[in-house]
Amino acid sequence: MHSPTAVIHPEARIGQGVTIDPFAYIERDVVIGDGCHIYPHAVILNGARIGRDCRIFPGAVISGIPQDLKFAGEDTTAEVGDRTTIRECVTINRGTASKGRTVVGSDCLIMAYSHVAHDCVVHNHVIIGNASQIAGEVEIDDFAILSGSVLVHQFTRISQHVMIQGGSRVGKDIPPYTLIGRDPIVYCGINIVGLRRRGFSNQQVYLIQDIYRTLYTRGLNNTDALQAIETEYEPGAERDLILNFIKHSKRGIVRGSIDE
Repeated sequence: MHSPTAVIHPEARIGQGVTIDPFAYIERDVVIGDGCHIYPHAVILNGARIGRDCRIFPGAVISGIPQDLKFAGEDTTAEVGDRTTIRECVTINRGTASKGRTVVGSDCLIMAYSHVAHDCVVHNHVIIGNASQIAGEVEIDDFAILSGSVLVHQFTRISQHVMIQGGSRVGKDIPPYTLIGRDPIVYCGINIVGLRRRGFSNQQVYLIQDIYRTLYTRGLNNTDALQAIETEYEPGAERDLILNFIKHSKRGIVRGSIDE
């Protein structure tokens, strides 16, 4: 159902069963998958690629021109996966020549007044809280949760199953399974509640806790801690994800708490 007061370019590709409410605005180079709901006053601009069964709430702007002075008008996209909810006044900018696209995955919840800048990659099942601001070329992996008003510096990486406290300023990479908070931010433990909700066993949780004790509480520098983790723990999905993330961190990882 398309409202007669919505502005929809005739060449926009709109799927089956899409609801477009009054005063929504959709430009020409737009693809919207089946079953989506575009609420009043949502703005979907050239380069938007939206999957199935998404909800775009009032005031959201998808695929706006990047806020990057290097942007020269190149053809780029802002891509949203399936079943993702984008709440009121969210802005998702399209990519630049750097990567060519901004991506928000499937089954995500991007809460009101949040911003996802150019060339970001937000993977699946991610929650971004109200008024959080994600700078350019940030990567956020599966099942990460950012609470309200989190600020993320450009080029930062946030790994899987992370929980970040509201109001945090993130300028370092955040390794997997961690709970991050305080000001300035530090490692505060592992995200036990999130891991249990997602079916991690006691054995997996204890292993992750023990690895982070080695990293943060044994008084080792990162190089020695990584060597200890590699030699003292058997290869496995959790150990290898932590090791590989830290080894490939370009910004360095968040520090440990001084209370530990």
